[in-house]
Amino acid sequence: MSILMNRVIFIMGVSGCGKSTIGHLLSKSMGLPYFDGDDYHPQANIDKMSKGLPLDDQDRMAWLSELNQLAKREREEHSCIIGCSALKESYRDILSQQISKHTRWVYLEGSYDQILERCKSRNDHFMPASLLQSQFDILEPPTEAIRININHKPKEIISMITGQLDASNNFGLFGLGVMGKSLSRNLAANGIKLSIFNRHKAGVEENVAKNFKSQHEELSNVLAFDQIDQFVNSIQRPRKIMLMVPSGPVVDHVIEELIPLLSEGDIIIDGGNSHYQKTKDRVDYLKTHGIHFVGTGVSGGEEGALKGPSIMPGGEREIYPSVAPILNVIAAKDNNGQPCCTYIGPSGSGHFVKMIHNGIEYVEMQLLCEAFSLLLKSGRTLDEIADEFSSWKKSVNSFLLEITIDILRKKEADDYLLNKILDKAGNKGTGNWAAVAAAQLGMPATMIASALFARYTSFYKSDRTALETIYSNDRNEKADISPEHIREAYQFARIINHHQGFKLIQQASDTYKWNLNLSEIARIWTNGCIIRSTLMDDLILILRTNSSILAHSDIANTIKELKQSAKDILSEGIQKEIALPCLSEAIQYFYGMTTGRSSANLIQAQRDYFGAHTYQRTDDSSAQFYHTNWK
Repeated sequence: MSILMNRVIFIMGVSGCGKSTIGHLLSKSMGLPYFDGDDYHPQANIDKMSKGLPLDDQDRMAWLSELNQLAKREREEHSCIIGCSALKESYRDILSQQISKHTRWVYLEGSYDQILERCKSRNDHFMPASLLQSQFDILEPPTEAIRININHKPKEIISMITGQLDASNNFGLFGLGVMGKSLSRNLAANGIKLSIFNRHKAGVEENVAKNFKSQHEELSNVLAFDQIDQFVNSIQRPRKIMLMVPSGPVVDHVIEELIPLLSEGDIIIDGGNSHYQKTKDRVDYLKTHGIHFVGTGVSGGEEGALKGPSIMPGGEREIYPSVAPILNVIAAKDNNGQPCCTYIGPSGSGHFVKMIHNGIEYVEMQLLCEAFSLLLKSGRTLDEIADEFSSWKKSVNSFLLEITIDILRKKEADDYLLNKILDKAGNKGTGNWAAVAAAQLGMPATMIASALFARYTSFYKSDRTALETIYSNDRNEKADISPEHIREAYQFARIINHHQGFKLIQQASDTYKWNLNLSEIARIWTNGCIIRSTLMDDLILILRTNSSILAHSDIANTIKELKQSAKDILSEGIQKEIALPCLSEAIQYFYGMTTGRSSANLIQAQRDYFGAHTYQRTDDSSAQFYHTNWK
């Protein structure tokens, strides 16, 4: 009995891969008619191949069209199986014309040497073994097909194909935390045939997936599981499974659970905030099992995951087309309607870029806190500060600015909710990783470090409270600060922050040979993600021509206009004893990076004095190193 009604199953691959053998066996197993495409070649094609001449596109057109007509006729009555090389995507487009929604592809793949031996052993085929290379030369493997390695025995291949044809869903999501739930709803709402899984833990997590499914109408056609083997078997091969689990050992534990259940060519997508070095290790490890691993940054929080996040996938370039259609459909869209998702680069690059995204985010949040502190010190109420921030949206708008305005206006009973929130800021590690990565790469991403340490400082609440009683005598005086100057200082510091972040990404790209596209990264950060802003919109064009934001003429002119306000605000902040770590660091970094001759020559002399570390001379262009006996 047929598993698929009114479908056409094409068995494809180069000549000699076993299409006829598998087609006949599958026909017997499923009770469907089988048609061998070789039987439909016009005599001219057969004569040409018999002479050892490869067919060209024109030779194949009439043959492909006839097979398409055959498929359409047969589908009107029942399902059928057709064996056809279908080597190019354009050939497959012709074969599936007007029936693409009713077509399934089975791709029999093997090595050239293995298939060549099979071709040599054929005595009754018009195509000589000498033409095999010409088929491999034009072969374009399909991205959406049941891929079967011909190393398996024929009976195993039939079992694998029927199992895949029976599988109804083409994507799996593993882990139903906050982000996993939102992404599941996003996937289902966009028509992705989805299987979802959450672990079963008696008395703690029971029927999580099934209960979640029952709560949302868009999940009505989703398959929900708490048994991992059933979950995996419900997904079409090559399986695409996205992990939405906490970073760290949990990811490795889940991978080990999945490996015995997966098949060669399956794809695991890690959508959590994993460390990029661990992602590189997992890519290499899973390669030994024939499984692909895509480390994918996802930004946007709960709402972004539901409505459209910014997505940063990294891994093998040849695998990306297999996951791109699904990731693109759930991603946010930029101003031109393009998905805020792009192939970032190899190995751990996707998670690295997401890590630096979070580092930039740390700074953006801290800068808003510093602007808030300055406005508060100038005597404004929270509503007045919210009004001031609202006026900034015309020139420096961002998602973080908008949510800060909402936070400042939120009241609980007769008081602002913000006044009731303990001033201890948490972090989940990505800011720490970004600061460490900057140090390892030798990059002065000083603002990320300052924002991170500001959070660490906040956590010492009892120490701060005790020390305030000792040193706070001079802090009652109001600050005389222009809100416009605060905005300009804030804008100045944000430019420096983005400059440092993108320079750090560029350095990683150079070091690891990732060939990252900074402009494209800025583009996918214009919507869906936490650091989307009008500045990010501007950076798309700026980064097309220059990897150094500060070196761009438009930015240089802006910095020159804003610099005085930044200096004035920092000076007033110091006088009024307001902690401004990121604004201060922005100015100090700017001074350091715009000083052609620094005092580092003295440091190098000191190093040579106590450690014989040597130095180079400004009056010697040979780059030779010198050592001096300084006594």
